[in-house]
Amino acid sequence: MIQMSLAEVAEAVGGRLTPDAVGTVAGKVTVDSRAVAPGDLFVAVPGERVDGHDFLAAAADAGAVAALATRPDGALPCVVVDEPVAALGRLAAAVHTRLAGAGGARGHRLVTVGITGSSGKTSTKDLLGQVLATAGATVSPPGSYNNDIGLPLTVLDADEDTRFLLLEMGSRGRGHIARLCRVARPDVGVVLNVGSAHLGEFGSADEIAVAKGELVEALPAGGTAVLNADDPRVIGMAPRTRARVVPTGRSAAADVRAEDVALDEAGRAGFTLVAGGARAAVRLQVVGEHQVANALSAAAAALAAGMAPDAVAAALSAAVPRSRWRMEVTRRDDGVTVVNDAYNANPESMRAALAALAGLPARRRVAVLGAMAELGPGAADEHERLGRDAVAAGVDLVVAVGPDAVGIADGALAAGAREDGDADGGADRRAVRVPDRAAARELLTEVLVPGDVVLVKASRSYGLEVLAADLLAAGAGA
Repeated sequence: MIQMSLAEVAEAVGGRLTPDAVGTVAGKVTVDSRAVAPGDLFVAVPGERVDGHDFLAAAADAGAVAALATRPDGALPCVVVDEPVAALGRLAAAVHTRLAGAGGARGHRLVTVGITGSSGKTSTKDLLGQVLATAGATVSPPGSYNNDIGLPLTVLDADEDTRFLLLEMGSRGRGHIARLCRVARPDVGVVLNVGSAHLGEFGSADEIAVAKGELVEALPAGGTAVLNADDPRVIGMAPRTRARVVPTGRSAAADVRAEDVALDEAGRAGFTLVAGGARAAVRLQVVGEHQVANALSAAAAALAAGMAPDAVAAALSAAVPRSRWRMEVTRRDDGVTVVNDAYNANPESMRAALAALAGLPARRRVAVLGAMAELGPGAADEHERLGRDAVAAGVDLVVAVGPDAVGIADGALAAGAREDGDADGGADRRAVRVPDRAAARELLTEVLVPGDVVLVKASRSYGLEVLAADLLAAGAGA
């Protein structure tokens, strides 16, 4: 973060200084008292289970210079505000305005890139962050910092040396992305797709498109909207922006497109990047053909930020997976391969993961699938369809974990899988229901043999990343 006096912080957030609140924030801004370092500003966020105000003394002991808080506390100087999260957003907005307006100070202009979509945001952010870092100092959020807390914290990590600021933007309703864009208006906006994530909250895919399109509406006339031309609802956002529109995709109509896509023996895609008359070879290090669309969006954003096509292609080819539990492919010592994609799930990302599984060489392919949350009234149909998709993708053994996932097994059985006989033998497709993670672990410990590839995926709330970790531990030292 840029250095700011506490008086400047109070002015930015509309807060009131306690009498002992003097000095300068010379470190970072954090909401985690365990991460506080000397010179930091601690934000006391009140939560359902934990109230940050209970940790003001701990923050003081760790060296915090002050806190954004709703009430004074003798343990630590405070900037008193009504709502710490809203104040955090105002502070980030003030810092972004200062950085965006001070472009000449370091010989460059800050370029802010926003990314949204129903799936693939974090994977695309990780690719783009590594690409932009080859051209200049880049701030990119860790994990999925894409809400009213995570996005301002990312903005506040930027300073005068930052050339590229990359922001991930999530939404659970109309107005959410618009609010995030008021914290930091992007110069480049990337919309990946409109799918079924949070469909239960939005009500329809059209409503999701309305919400995601708030990003392109916020772009300035001199900005760039990167839109997936292979998704009709995304490319349909073009009339909603004043910015230049850059379509991406596989079709000849896309300005930034992929040709000659092919997967290697590890399920990683190679393709020819075509943009502005230039052609450059890309060989991705991330698994799954669905990553091609993510890479095209990252490439278009990097081109809009001023990079050359050959430099973009080279950086994409060098980019590696960064965030946990997203297509993490690990081969155990005993020859079993575990694909941990358990961070989250929706119908589109499930199908992409199944396609990636199908592209991996294997003696047998096993899909351990939990439920997909927040799908609304169509949840039962979507789970049954997923089971059918798993069989169509060539999965040999479908393991549906938990009571909310039984429809997955039902769909697999309806598509021709069998539930009788041993789950570890025979050429027939099998589908098994298990009540919980422990039962899944017991079953898989018994049936997995060298050469098997196991995909583990579900919505985040079901915690199947724990099962993936258990499976990896079970094969250690074999």
